[in-house]
Formats: sequence, C-alpha cells, structure tokens
Amino acid sequence: MKHPARLAVLLAVLAATACAPQTSDTSAPGKDDRTGTLRVWLFREVDNRPKERVVEAVVDRFEKEHEGAEVSVEYIPVETRAQRVRAAFNDPASAPDVIEYGNTDTAGHVKDGGLADVSEEFTAWRDAADTDPTARQSVTVDGRVYGAPFFVGVRALYYRTDVFADLGLEVPRTLDELADTARRIRAARPDLYGLVVGGAYTYGALPFVWAHGGELATRRGDSYTAALDSPAARRGIAAYTALFGDDNCPAAQCAGMGGNDTITAFASGKAGMAIGGDFSHAAVEAGAVKGRYAVVPLPGVKSGEIAPAFAGGNNIGVLKSTGHRTLAVELMKRLASKDTQARLFDAMGFLPTFTDVRREVAAKEPFVKPFVRTLAAGTKFVPVSPAWARIDSSLVLPTMFQEIVSGRKDVAAASREAAREMDDAFGSAG
Repeated sequence: MKHPARLAVLLAVLAATACAPQTSDTSAPGKDDRTGTLRVWLFREVDNRPKERVVEAVVDRFEKEHEGAEVSVEYIPVETRAQRVRAAFNDPASAPDVIEYGNTDTAGHVKDGGLADVSEEFTAWRDAADTDPTARQSVTVDGRVYGAPFFVGVRALYYRTDVFADLGLEVPRTLDELADTARRIRAARPDLYGLVVGGAYTYGALPFVWAHGGELATRRGDSYTAALDSPAARRGIAAYTALFGDDNCPAAQCAGMGGNDTITAFASGKAGMAIGGDFSHAAVEAGAVKGRYAVVPLPGVKSGEIAPAFAGGNNIGVLKSTGHRTLAVELMKRLASKDTQARLFDAMGFLPTFTDVRREVAAKEPFVKPFVRTLAAGTKFVPVSPAWARIDSSLVLPTMFQEIVSGRKDVAAASREAAREMDDAFGSAG
C-alpha cells in the first residue's frame, strides 16, 4: 500500500435518524474519474488488526490492477458514526467514496440522499447470484439496490452442557420447553439465571414474537403500519416477558440488560442458557464456561421448528456524491466478494452473506453449524423504512418490554402504546 493512512479502516455506520436533515443532490453529474484517491470508511472492531490485514490485501490487489488509483482506508469510533455519515452526506468535499454501514440503516441513508443506486452493477455481478435473500433485502429499497451485503449475524441458544448433565435435562425442543427448562435450572441452582434475558435486548426478544406468528409491522403501499399490538405479536411478547421473574431472571436484575449483558452473564458462568449470536462465540470461548457449553438453534412454538432470527449484519455501499463511481463500485464488490468474506470469517468470525461460502465455512468450523441452520430455516428483518432509525433510537421496543416486566403496564396496553409510537414514526417518514 502506498500510504500509512490506508492501514486504518473506518467505521461507518448506523443510519442517520429519521429526523436527520434532508440532503440536496450531492452527486457529481458526468464525473467518473478512473484515477485518483478513493476514500473508504469501514467499521472499527474491538480487535481491528485481523480485519485490517484482510482489507489491506484487497486494496493492494485493487491498486495494482487499477493504475493511477489509490485507496485510503480509515477507521472512526462507533460512537460518532451517525454524526460522521450525516455530515458526509451534506458535504461531498469531505465525504468518502465507499462506506460500511449497518444493514438496518439502508432506508434511512437512501432517504437522506447519501447512497448510490447500484442495481445494474449488482445484478450483473457474478457473486450476487448466491446472496442470501434476507441479506439482499437489507440493501434493497423500493426494488432498487444500494450496496452489497458484507456479513450477516444471527442468534441461537447457548446452553451449559455441565448444568444440563448434572440436572438430567434435555435440550428444549419448543419455546414452552425452553421456559420450563429455565425454571427448572433456577429452582435447582438459584445461583444461576435459568435463561438470562434482557429487557433492553430487542433482537433476543423478537424471535419470540415471530415464532408466534407476529410481526413488527405490515407493508401498506409505500409505508408501514405497526403490528405489535396484533393477537399473535402479543402472544410472543407475553412469552418473552414471562421469563422475567424470581423463578428465572428477576426483573430487578434483568429488566435493564441488553444483549452484551446477557452474553457476559452466560460467559462468566452465571446462567444456564442465553440467546447469543455467532459473533458472541469468541467472548464465550474466552469466559469461564469454555469447554462446558454447546449451541443449538432457538426452538419455535412446535417441536422441530426453529424460531425466526433477526438477520443482522453490515453492508458496503457507494456514496452518491462520489466522483469515482466506476472505481468505487468495483472496490465495493471486491470488499464484499466471496473471497473477502471467506477471509473475514477466518480472521474475525463474520458469517458470509453468500449461501455457498457459508456452507464451506460451516464444514470446517463446527460452531457455525447451528447459526447456518438458523439462517437456512428463514430469518426476519426490520421494516425497510427510514422510520426504523427513529424507532430504534427512541427505544420503543425496550420501553415496551420494560414496562411489562416492571408491572407498570400489561401486554395489551404496552404493545398498543408501542404500536402508536411506531405508527407516528412511519407517518413522519412519509
């Protein structure tokens, strides 16, 4: 690489919120330079060096194959991601050409006028044919494609093999059995949470909603209508919030927990079970339960079913303001390619978005198999609307769960209020 700055990988972003200012058209009509410097922003990881090495190899090869082109890769902290991206959308002079962004943020970035439509290039890209359908959905707004999926993350059920053996427990085959098993663990081992849950753990709770046939929202023309207050969704909300109590995970201790808190509790040996992601594996391996746990897909309502998981992850996109569109799109494809995703799995454990690459990594790494099975069973995604950023940042769902587990509201009242707030956000987003 030609410049040390290229050794940094910049972390870009969760989407600008729904209340972010609308940007003007910052594109550069007719300008498509095939030389010069491409600026790239990617997410900074806790241990970033393995990711840097993968990206450096991609960049070195890209530069050798594109004479006169240079690539500058930069990292920014997660805490400032939204401000940095919003500023870049409004100031093309300081904007990068290529960014990594959270896959729930696509619609917000598109509404803010920041991302380039790469539908034609994506469709013609050979690798794209094997893209997981949910991953492809995460880069699609109103039928147009605004990036390439970079990696995907899903959650499954971690459980303590030693605790299960000591208590003579079977792995739960349904959500009802999961709740019963959690309470049996707590009764026999009051020093443990049976299944550690969190009132602020939105993506750990949603599989309960989806498994019971509920939805976050339903599409209505060009917008969405909240569905959290439907009978099916309420059954899922009730099943999840019933896990908060002295017989499993006391509300006083668990109502404020998020996903990281629940994994920390499990990894430190304080829980019999937890809902965690493929991305949680390293933390659990580094904890007190190393060698004493296993992972299976989270069960559904009926035996043999797998509860639908949220398909999280990140994407790579090209900014609309780039003056190097052809080069930027090519670099986007290189960074999100099958080869790069396989290397990122080896380096970081990121699950590939390509179904064939995912099968390959599962064959060589057994811990991946329950997550791949979960993906194969069908995943869910949040509404592809710029309103989601406002719903998420306003903590609409955590507030609903916490009001229920604290006893301030029942399921009907809390879900009705959450649905109203969601509909306000959808209405404001247009």
